Amino acid sequence: MTIHQVLTTDYHTGGEPFRIVPEPPVAIEGATVAERRMFAIGDPDVDDLRKLLCFEPRGHADMYGGFITPPDDEEAHFGVLFWHKDGFSTACGHGSIALAVWAVQTGRVARDSSGVTTVVIDVPSGRVTLRVHTVGERITGVDFLNVPSYRLAERVTVATSRGDLVVDIAYGGAIYAHLHAAAVGLAVTPEHYSDLIAIGREVKWALNDSEHARHPVDERLSGIYGTILYDDLGVDADGNPHQRNVTVFADGQVDRSPCGSGTCSRVAVLAATGRLKPGQILVHDSIVGTRFHARIVSELTADGYPAVVAEVTGKAYRTGEHRFEADPADDLGTGFVLR
Repeated sequence: MTIHQVLTTDYHTGGEPFRIVPEPPVAIEGATVAERRMFAIGDPDVDDLRKLLCFEPRGHADMYGGFITPPDDEEAHFGVLFWHKDGFSTACGHGSIALAVWAVQTGRVARDSSGVTTVVIDVPSGRVTLRVHTVGERITGVDFLNVPSYRLAERVTVATSRGDLVVDIAYGGAIYAHLHAAAVGLAVTPEHYSDLIAIGREVKWALNDSEHARHPVDERLSGIYGTILYDDLGVDADGNPHQRNVTVFADGQVDRSPCGSGTCSRVAVLAATGRLKPGQILVHDSIVGTRFHARIVSELTADGYPAVVAEVTGKAYRTGEHRFEADPADDLGTGFVLR
């Protein structure tokens, strides 16, 4: 390990951390963000940087972050490589929301006097657009417009230690399995945290290499990224669907927010079943009680599937700046995780 010092700015979106590295101290090669992700997966220096910032004692098993990169072309403001404790993800809605707030607060993207500033980011799954809403100097919310989302498979049976379960599988920049928590006798509440992780991991790995987890046009996007366990809370006073979810992604990592890209895949499933229609709002809560609102912006065909462009609205807040150091004599090196 040759990394000695790294500067970061940290945010949280709906309670989920996001550690931003504006100037990664390692070379990340590739002509596009998608290519840089594949380089990062195989490069020990980039992976050491991920571990250093994510693993204990500088991070924890549920840490999340991103390395800022050049964009794919001049139409975007910058690119980002998303990372977590197990590797590099294809998409991250909560991270994109945090990045948009960071870009406006730091002046990387000039604040629009209209009160709505557009931030365009290249991510491994494509190009995403964010609208940062401001009143004076205060940021009041961020809209995340994702790549097209669609249901890949419905009512897929998966054998688990809790019996045969039925899930839907949908893409929202990453591929998710959707499981009604009540089907396994659980609710999306903190007291069921360990059991939710256990069944989420089991479903993910049971389906990860199946035909249902294949992206239709880009194999780099294949595999089950996470399991979304959800509670159906009925409708709100305006007749909008109200749900609560926990996304168990990577290998047992838990999203504290309602999950941005996961919410987009949830919109795709609800749209496919007729539960969410254009003009309605999905009220989407997290396991810690934070909330996103999501809606269908447009309907289209993407990668051969009926799809939607989803907009997810949330908030992000800066939690601090850090100068992390790695002592060459430290026997723990890049650190460790216990889960």
